[in-house]
Amino acid sequence: MNSSLDGLLVAAVIVLSAVLGGGMYEYLVIDPSWPKRPDLIQPSRGGVRRGRFWLPAHLLFEVLLLCSLAVSWKLPAIRLWLLAALGIHIATRLWSAFDFIPKALAFEKADVIDETLARKWILKSKFRLPLELLTLSLLLNALRVAFGR
Repeated sequence: MNSSLDGLLVAAVIVLSAVLGGGMYEYLVIDPSWPKRPDLIQPSRGGVRRGRFWLPAHLLFEVLLLCSLAVSWKLPAIRLWLLAALGIHIATRLWSAFDFIPKALAFEKADVIDETLARKWILKSKFRLPLELLTLSLLLNALRVAFGR
């Protein structure tokens, strides 16, 4: 039994679940409203500061995932699930870094928002949730294997 690995995996699952919860909150609460009320996402106008949640949440998850991978490196059955989770997560983060985040920052700073572009961004953005769900599923499989060893 490797309690440090078990603790890291449980913590990673909890943090990724919080990330998914934040994504669902944005999708269900903020996204339906902000194209008509851009002030909701514009910190300079009193709107939500999304970076205060997303930056630490993703950073913490990534540290936990990498630590879990390092601790489990000699356990191939767990390492495989974690490498798959890391691969999907990296792809999602790269997609976000080069597409979603720059556009989100532009929307946050814009005086006038093109509602059609905003709706396209929202539609495309919701496809990140299934990728993070896949990451969570892979992580849960690593946890299942870890607890079954």
